[in-house]
Amino acid sequence: MKFEVLSDGSKIGGRKILGIALFEDFTKEDIGVVPSSLAALALMSIPRENFKAKKDKMLTIPLADGEVRQIVLYGLGKRDEASLDGYRKAAYAITRQAAVRGADTVAMAIPGASDRAVSRCVGESAALACYRFEKYHKPDPDDVFAALSDIDVLCGNLDGLEEGWIIGEGQCYARDLANEPGNVINPEVLENRARALASERGLSVSVIHADELKKRGMNALLAVGSGSAVSPRLIHVTYEPKDASGSIAVVGKGLTFDSGGLSLKPADSMLTMKGDKTGACVALGAIKAVSELRLPIKMHVIIGAAENMPGGSAYRPDDVIRAYNGKTIEVNNTDAEGRLTLADALAYTCEQKPDAIIDIATLTGACAVALGETTAGLFSNDDRLADDVLRASAASGEPFWRLPMSDENLREKLKSPIADLVNTGGRYGGAITAAMFLENFVEKGIPWCHLDIAATDFVKTPYSYYIKGASAFGIRTIIAYAIRAARSADAA
Repeated sequence: MKFEVLSDGSKIGGRKILGIALFEDFTKEDIGVVPSSLAALALMSIPRENFKAKKDKMLTIPLADGEVRQIVLYGLGKRDEASLDGYRKAAYAITRQAAVRGADTVAMAIPGASDRAVSRCVGESAALACYRFEKYHKPDPDDVFAALSDIDVLCGNLDGLEEGWIIGEGQCYARDLANEPGNVINPEVLENRARALASERGLSVSVIHADELKKRGMNALLAVGSGSAVSPRLIHVTYEPKDASGSIAVVGKGLTFDSGGLSLKPADSMLTMKGDKTGACVALGAIKAVSELRLPIKMHVIIGAAENMPGGSAYRPDDVIRAYNGKTIEVNNTDAEGRLTLADALAYTCEQKPDAIIDIATLTGACAVALGETTAGLFSNDDRLADDVLRASAASGEPFWRLPMSDENLREKLKSPIADLVNTGGRYGGAITAAMFLENFVEKGIPWCHLDIAATDFVKTPYSYYIKGASAFGIRTIIAYAIRAARSADAA
């Protein structure tokens, strides 16, 4: 993608689509950067079409003559309620409109685009607007969808635009991985994709396979993958720049398919379970973007990769498993497998001594019941880390809500009569008891944050800048947190 920042609209040239974002109280001066002839056409059409620039409302104005073939107006709503996500949505709508019309070039005027953070949102949206997962579709000769090659932003910030594109591309990379079905991406292939990314980005990678998992006592991860023909593995990718002044670790759940194991899911519930690896995909997309941004911070990505299948060697309800940190787990339900893979992965991650750990997982349906399909759950043992991640969430437009871990009555539900823990705490408060379970595998003194994206990882009905399919929800929050952590460590 080639971005160009224009000081005024006289250089728009052959751009086929011109997008203009407006607040409800817009004035002529607000679109003063737009060529006067095009601005006049827009201002003439606004009262005729009764366009009020209400939030998320859009008006398209076709033009018969000239190089610009269409003006797209997008409403930002009230000026005093402006948000970064509002700019992100505006840029997405404009860019997507250009893509679906087959235009490979677009120009846009976004208020405040000279601000680096606003332009970063524009860059992110440009990448997301060009995304489709069409690998398995027969080409449609009437489909004119085009990935854009050039975007001009009036009075934009080039650094922000290019940073945003890298972040958006990281999300698209994660979406591509998550959208792949289980017959394409299994634990072995996920390892190969991680190795390919590491080779491309100059990252280090190490993989612990089944024999070594057994020697080390990573029996929780081994148990989850025991029913599959493809053995589980722990994947560790590291980005370590020479100027690194801090470290973070991102732990991703990598269930390439989840049948529920012997506690078999109903048929309908298995649909979208190819996406049970989304946490791992997000983690890989995040380290891709962080390395391309050249952030001065060390990042570990650690993935417990397995396939949960009901084979003859599968683990069973009532089994007792000794995890990597020595704690024993009574298995109540083999469909509560994600927390078992994360248990060993988290204990291993603590040995790397990062400054903070963020795990991200499609963990519980209970979180979806609690928060709905567009907000994800956040749990943490550290208020400062939780606040920092929530600030990153607000900037990224990915809503997370912190849920409590203080209810000792819920914690009691994890007690087993024959082991240290059971792997399920029952129906009520299920997202919270799952997080409480994970906390047992985090070393005291290490700040840890758990992100439950089970409700948000797969989009059934398109909304905002999300099309149907894998969303890679959470990746922009993690990258925003990494940017913040890098700056804080550098300042210190």
